[in-house]
Amino acid sequence: MRYTLRQLEVFLAVAHHENVSRAARDLNMSQSAASGALKELETQFDIKLFERAGKKLRLNELGRQLWPRAEALLGQARDLESGLQAHQELGRLKVGATLTIGNYLAVNIMARYMAEQPGAQVKLEVANTATIVDRVLAFDLDLGLIEGEINHTDLELLPWREDELVVFCAPDHPLAKQKVLSGDDLLAATWIVRETGSGTRQTFERAMHGLLPGLKLLLELEHTEAIKRAVEAGLGISCLSRVSLREAFRRGSLVPLAVPGRDFSREFYFVLHRQKYRSPGVERWLELCRQSPE
Repeated sequence: MRYTLRQLEVFLAVAHHENVSRAARDLNMSQSAASGALKELETQFDIKLFERAGKKLRLNELGRQLWPRAEALLGQARDLESGLQAHQELGRLKVGATLTIGNYLAVNIMARYMAEQPGAQVKLEVANTATIVDRVLAFDLDLGLIEGEINHTDLELLPWREDELVVFCAPDHPLAKQKVLSGDDLLAATWIVRETGSGTRQTFERAMHGLLPGLKLLLELEHTEAIKRAVEAGLGISCLSRVSLREAFRRGSLVPLAVPGRDFSREFYFVLHRQKYRSPGVERWLELCRQSPE
């Protein structure tokens, strides 16, 4: 074999950071050693994998073709190493989850995963749908748990579970006394919503089709808890996942509002890179997610 796994690690680190010195720090190598490993890989096969753009090294077409195959090969190598060291220990897992899923569902799944596999290392990154998708595409995450629908040839989207958004307000809000909200009520209300790029915002905009240009959006916030606090304070009404509102509805600090004729249903999905090796740890995580209660 004319290449080494270390050379591939350097190639992938440089592809990720677009800089040899940062790649070297990431791999705990000297800059000269990292530069030498990359040069040796290119020299051995008489190829060029990067183009220089100012201080950055950007993948050329050949480098982009090699990237997913190198990621898959290294993923299998790491899984083999984990199996040799710990007799099929599930090993490290990097999971991305959107804010609703990360805050209200993923932590319990992570606890079950780590309880049945002592010593397993799980990193959970919580961000909006657009960010999680970008991280999966860049091979920074093993898989993502997302709320929004996406379409990308390099990604596999698997349905997980059903969800729905609920319009809600504070119990002393004028709309709390109404059993049903009309289109005029929705247009007259002041709204506090999730930011663009979130799956919740995507579903909200779809449900509000025809009214969206006329809605009064007072605040756009990235965190569901901040939105709930703002609504409790009487700043307006909002629309979030029922999963995130169950406890507040039980306490009575927030109340649901009926909006007939509008579809607030959606699905949660798993998103995986088609070219990334699916380790036993990933498969077990998917299984635990599917076993989780509704």
